[in-house]
Amino acid sequence: MNNSVENRFFAIVCGALLVFVAPLFVLFLFLSSERADKEIRDHIAVLLVANAQALAKPLWDLDEDSITQISATTVSESDQVKVNVRDTSGQLDITQSTIPKSFTGTLESISRPIVYQTIDGRRTLGTITVYYPELGLFDGLKREEIVFVSIFIFAVLTVFGTALIGNRIFVIQPLMRLTHAIEATRQLGSRHHVDWQSNDEMGRLARSFNAMQIKLQREETELKLAHRGATDTYNLTPAMLFSLDSDDCIAAVSDYWLAATGYDRDEVLGRPFAGLVLPESRDKYMQRKQTDGTAAPRIEVTVKFPCQDGRVMDVLILESTAVQSGLSLSVMTDVTDLKQSEDRNLRQAITDHLTGLLNRQGFETALDEMIGRADMDGQELACLFVDLDRFKWINDNHGHAAGDAALRELVARLQQYLSPNDVAARLGGDEFAILLLSSDAEQKALAMSASIGQIFKTPFADDARLSASIGIAIYPRHAANASELLQKSDMAMYVKKREGKNGAQVFDNSMLDDAKSRAEVEGFIETGLSEDWFEAYLQPIVNIEDRSIAGFEALMRLHHPQKGILPPKAIVEIAEETGSIIRIGNRIMEKAVASLARMSTIDGMKDAYLAINFSPLQFEPGLPAAIATLLLRHSIRPHRIIIEITEAVLMDDNPVIRTVLNEICLFGCRIALDDFGTGYSSLSYINRFPVDIIKIDQSFTRAINDASPDVRRKSRMLVESITTLSHKMNCTVIAEGIETEDECATLISMGLDFGQGYLFYRPQHPNVLIETLKADAASYRETAAAAS
Repeated sequence: MNNSVENRFFAIVCGALLVFVAPLFVLFLFLSSERADKEIRDHIAVLLVANAQALAKPLWDLDEDSITQISATTVSESDQVKVNVRDTSGQLDITQSTIPKSFTGTLESISRPIVYQTIDGRRTLGTITVYYPELGLFDGLKREEIVFVSIFIFAVLTVFGTALIGNRIFVIQPLMRLTHAIEATRQLGSRHHVDWQSNDEMGRLARSFNAMQIKLQREETELKLAHRGATDTYNLTPAMLFSLDSDDCIAAVSDYWLAATGYDRDEVLGRPFAGLVLPESRDKYMQRKQTDGTAAPRIEVTVKFPCQDGRVMDVLILESTAVQSGLSLSVMTDVTDLKQSEDRNLRQAITDHLTGLLNRQGFETALDEMIGRADMDGQELACLFVDLDRFKWINDNHGHAAGDAALRELVARLQQYLSPNDVAARLGGDEFAILLLSSDAEQKALAMSASIGQIFKTPFADDARLSASIGIAIYPRHAANASELLQKSDMAMYVKKREGKNGAQVFDNSMLDDAKSRAEVEGFIETGLSEDWFEAYLQPIVNIEDRSIAGFEALMRLHHPQKGILPPKAIVEIAEETGSIIRIGNRIMEKAVASLARMSTIDGMKDAYLAINFSPLQFEPGLPAAIATLLLRHSIRPHRIIIEITEAVLMDDNPVIRTVLNEICLFGCRIALDDFGTGYSSLSYINRFPVDIIKIDQSFTRAINDASPDVRRKSRMLVESITTLSHKMNCTVIAEGIETEDECATLISMGLDFGQGYLFYRPQHPNVLIETLKADAASYRETAAAAS
C-alpha cells in the first residue's frame, strides 16, 4: 500500500503544510524572538545607564563593597545572569553570576563605560558588562502568543485530520470497492458491480463502471454465442474447411473435411499440409505464396490430394491471406469432375469437330511444342501450309454437306501418309497445316507435298476434282519463332496460288520483298481511299468508221503525291484479295458518273455512254439501288451506263450475281463482256446472261496483222467469227487496244462496230478530256461555219 491513494493524499497535505504553513510559523517565531531580544537589550541598556552612574563614585574611590553590592543588585534582575565590573587599571574585576552549572547555552553581552566627572573633567574609569542568555525561537513567546500558536496548531491538525477522514470516506472507500470488483472480475471471471451510490464524481465513476460491466457481460455472452455459432458453422458447413498455423501445419479441420477425406482429426492435426499432397503437386503447393509482389486477398492452387481410402482427388484450395490469431483459413473443393470436364473441353477446344484434326488453337500450341523439341534435338521443323484449290466450287455447286464430306475424305486419305510424330491441323475452311520434324525437313516436306498431290488424283464424291497449293517454310532456316514460321509458309502458299496453283513452293527470301511491296501497295490503297488519291480516268470509245465518240470507259488510277500514277494492275489484284476493291469501285463509279454529267453539256456528248468495270466482289444485293441513286443524283439516263464484267463474274454462275445483273438490266443499264477471247471464254455466256456488248481482247487486235501468216490467219478468223456470232445475237462488238491505222482498217473490213485504243485517245483525266472535247467541238463549229 506504499503507493496507495491515501498515502499519496497524506503526502500531498503534509507537503502543503511544509510548503505554506511551516514557513509562516517559523517566521512568526523568528519575529517574536527578535522582539523579545530587543526588549531585553533596551531594558539592560537603561539598567546599564543607571548602574554606570551608580558605580562611578565607588569605582573612583575603589570601594569594592559598594561595587559588589551594586553588581549583586544588578544581576538579581530577571533578564541578567551575569555582571562584570572592571576598572581601566585592572585593579578591580568583580563578577556576579546566577548561571546554573547545567547551563550550556550561549550568552549575549552588553557593555557600557563607567564615566566619572572630576575636577579635571570626565574620565572613563572602567566598564560594566551585563550578560543574558541568547533567546531561542520559542523563548520570546508571551503567554497570549503561546495561546494563539496553540490554537493555530490545533486548527491545522483539525483540518488535516478532517481531510484524511473525508478522503478515506469519500475517495478511498469507493476506490477500494471498485478495486475489489475489478480484482474479483479478473480472478473469478464474473462481472462484479460496485455498490456505491452518490451524485459526485465517485458515484458517476461507479455507475459508469457498472454500466461497462453490464455491456461487457452482454458482449461476452454474444461472443460466446458467436464462437459457438462459428464453431458449429465451421464443422457443419458442407465444405472442406481447414486452418493452418504459421508453419503451414494443420491447426483445425472441419467435420465435413474429415468426412470427405476419411482421415481422423487426431491423425492430421499438427501435420504439415504439404505432407498430405501427392509428390507431383507438392512443389506447386509449396510455391503457392510466391507472387509478383502484389497483395491478393486469397491464394488459389489446384493439387492432387489422396484420401484415406486411396482415392485421389483434384482439389482447388482457396487460402485466405488474412491471418487471425496466427491461423489462416482455407477451403478445399473437390474439382475432380470439373477437371475431367475441362480436359474434355480442352480436347474439344483444340480439335476440329469436322475432321478430328487439331484446330488453329491446338495447332499453335503444338507448333510451340514442336519448336521446343526441334531446339532440344537439334533438328529442323517443316511447316506445310495447304490451301485447297476450287473448294469453293464444290460448296457452291454441290452444297456445304458435299464440301464437308470432301474434307473428311481428304483427311482420311492424308492420315495414311502421316507418321505418329507428324502433326496435322485444319486451320479453318479449306486451309490445313502439317508439321514435320526431321534432320532434313525440306526433303521430307517436298516428299509429303508429292504424297498430297497423289491424294487429289482420285476424284472425290460427286466426281469432284480438287488440288492444293502448298507453302513450305523451315525452322530455323526461314523463321526464328512459331508465328514467323506459319506466316512464311502462308506467304509461300500464296505465291504458289498466284503462279498457277496445284503444287508446292518452298519459301524464299525474295518473297519478303514481294510481300513488302504488296504491303506498301495495300498502304497506298488505304491512304488513297482516306485522302482521295483515286481518280476515274476516261478513255473514249469511237465509231470505228467515222471515229466519232460513242462513249467512254472509266479506268481506275491512283495518283500518289510523290510517286505519281501507280500501275493499276497491281492495285486491282491486291484490292481484290483484300476486299478493298468494293470501296475503290464505288469511288470510281461516283467520280466517273459525275464526270459524265459534266461532259453531257458539251456538243455531241449528251447521248455518250459510260462503261464502268466491276469486280466480282462488287456484285452485292445493294449494288442496283446504289447505281440507281447515283444516276438520279446526276440526272443520267440508265441506258447511258454500261456495266463491264469479265468472264470470271459469270463462270461460276453464282445465283446472287445473276440476280444483281438481272436487276441492273431491268433498271435500264447495259452489260458488256470485257476481255472476250481469253481464259475460258464461251459464247454460251451471251446466251445465258443479258449481255449487250462484246469487247474483244487487245491480244487479238494485235495478232490480226501479226508477221506470222498462220497467226494472222487464225486471229482474223477468230475475230470475224466472234463478230458474226455476236451480231447475230444482237450484241455490239468493240475492239480493244487499237494502236495503228492498219489494225483499224482490218477491223473495219471485218465489220466491227466500235474501237478504243491509243490510235484514237489515251486515257485522260476528266478535266483534260473535257477541255480537249470542248476544243474539238469549237474547231468543228468553226469548220462548219467556214464551209457554209
